[in-house]
Amino acid sequence: MIPVPTSSSLADYLAADDVIACQSTPIRDLATELGSAEAAFTFVRDEIAHSRDAGTWSAAYRSTDVLAARNAICHGKAHLLAALLRAQGVPAGLCYQKLRDDVPGGFVLHGLVGVCVDGKWSRIDARGNKPGVDAQFDLARERIAFRADPDLGEVDYESVYATPPRSLLDALGHARPGATNYEYLPASL
Repeated sequence: MIPVPTSSSLADYLAADDVIACQSTPIRDLATELGSAEAAFTFVRDEIAHSRDAGTWSAAYRSTDVLAARNAICHGKAHLLAALLRAQGVPAGLCYQKLRDDVPGGFVLHGLVGVCVDGKWSRIDARGNKPGVDAQFDLARERIAFRADPDLGEVDYESVYATPPRSLLDALGHARPGATNYEYLPASL
């Protein structure tokens, strides 16, 4: 799938805000230390625990909070990766999938990152690998954590958002440390 930016201005995909705090000192320092988009991806994928996999739920979703907690669900990990990429001068935004899950309603909204390198948008997913999940940094061939299956009602949203949708931010604000579920998340955009 070819991601489609919702803004025609690449500056929107380099901007800082409260969630993607790419101008904060800890984010800038780490981005400089990592030195490349691939290293930033690998760091977030491998060094920031996915809450469900770790069994420890931080409720962090702002990039600086995720970095401090070293733990988040996919949305927090995507926000941190987007912040690190933007701090490196690489345009990055947020992409989403509607996936089946064992939550009320049967679906959950999964977050990943859209990145623009050499004028081409690609999706990357730093969710974290585990048995059955092998996401890789690959701009030529998409290698994300999950494939949406339309036959199951799953959806790959093609949009790349410069900022998280308000409905998602409102939901993420309801997460509580230690709460081991996704019931607060919207099932779709």
